[in-house]
Formats: sequence, structure tokens, C-alpha cells
Amino acid sequence: MIDIHSHILPGVDDGAQNETDSLAMARAAVEQGIDTIIATPHHKNGKYENERETVIKWVETLNDLIANENIPLTVLAGQEVRMNGDMIADIRNGELLPLHDTKYLFVEFPSGHVPRYASQMLFDLQLEGYTPIIVHPERNQELIQRPDKLYEMVRNGALTQVTAGSVIGKFGKNIRKFTHQLIEANLTHFIASDAHNTTTRGFWMREAFEDVQATHGIEAYYTFLENSELLISNQNINKIEPEQIKRKKFLGLF
Repeated sequence: MIDIHSHILPGVDDGAQNETDSLAMARAAVEQGIDTIIATPHHKNGKYENERETVIKWVETLNDLIANENIPLTVLAGQEVRMNGDMIADIRNGELLPLHDTKYLFVEFPSGHVPRYASQMLFDLQLEGYTPIIVHPERNQELIQRPDKLYEMVRNGALTQVTAGSVIGKFGKNIRKFTHQLIEANLTHFIASDAHNTTTRGFWMREAFEDVQATHGIEAYYTFLENSELLISNQNINKIEPEQIKRKKFLGLF
């Protein structure tokens, strides 16, 4: 299993705080059946700053530490990029790090809203040759209230990634229901852990995939698994025509 979103690098953001934490997370990932994990520290979000070369250096260091401990896990490099007006300039000057140097780039919205220029920026990123992946849309307050906005972004070429913990209810029952509606409406393409530690923000990937299989069937289960493999190979992922979440059904959430 491949996990495309984690905060496993030591001491760079709100994830693992030191090398001991990172190794504990590596062991926990393997216990979940994960053999490859992308380290995606926050790029710049007002509190942390992790530029391309810093991330690559730390990934090399962590892989050495993991190998020394005989942990069967490979760490790849990426970033979680908070949407901002400088993204095009930053990607042109090499500051941004797509996932494993593929065409796929993580894009994070603020938790409470979607920037007014979001649709244009997502379009501009595609013009630059990158496929934006909106991370954890199920936890964005504006998208919860206005799922049609996410539908338009996906219809126009953006992809999305939901959090394993959201699938199984770790962020509350309403977010769990919304997450499953996104899956049902073909509005998300990846499940990843967004793990920060081994306790309060763990991996929960095995549990999430079991839930997806039970709720949405074996085809959805294998599609999500395969999409992460296709991503790190820089291939086109599997996606189905998105559907709008029916407003009547959506309002029944709350």
C-alpha cells in the first residue's frame, strides 16, 4: 500500500517532532501494510517553511535512518502547498516540490474557506503542466456547505484526496458522511493518511480501506489503491465522471 500524504519528517512541522517519532511512525505505517510513503511537510502556511531542497535532504536522511533500523519502508519527497498567489512563480523557479517529482501537486485550502481565486489558480497550474490535488476537501467548511464548488473544480480537472481518518469517523460523524458522499459522487480520487503521529493523528489506512470496501464495493477499494500506484509512476489515474451531491440528500447530513 502507498500513502501519498504524511508528516513523517522529523522536526519540520506539526508532524513528527524528532527522529524517534519518525521511526515510530515508520513502524506504524508498516504495521498498516504501507510500504511506500510520501513525506509532505507544509511548504509555507504562516508557521512552517519547507522548501524543495530542505525536504529532499530530510527524506534522504530519514531513509538512511529507516534502513539502519531494518524497517521495510521507502520514503519519497513531496510538499503540502497552501494555496497562495505566488504558486505559479514558485513552481517556475523550482521552489515547489510536486509529489515524487511527478506532475501531481498537493494544494491545501485554509480550513474555513476557499480562496476567491482558487478556480483560476487550479486552472493556471494545469496550464503549467501540473495536476493539482486538493487535500482533505471534506474538512473544509466552505466546501461542506457548498459541495457544488468542489464539483466544479473536479469537473475542470482538479483531483482530490480525502483523509483515512475522515473515512472512519475520526473527525466526527458529519465529516464521515460527507467523505462517503464525495466517494459516491466520484469527487475524490485518493485516500491517504495525513498522519502526524502514532496516536491522535495516526495512519488508519487499513481501517479506511476496509470501510470503503464494505460501503462502496471492491472496485472502489482497488481503484483507490491503484491510483496511488499510478501517481508515483507519474501516470494518469483512474477517474470517473463526477456527479453533483444532491442538495436534498446533502442537507440530510445535519
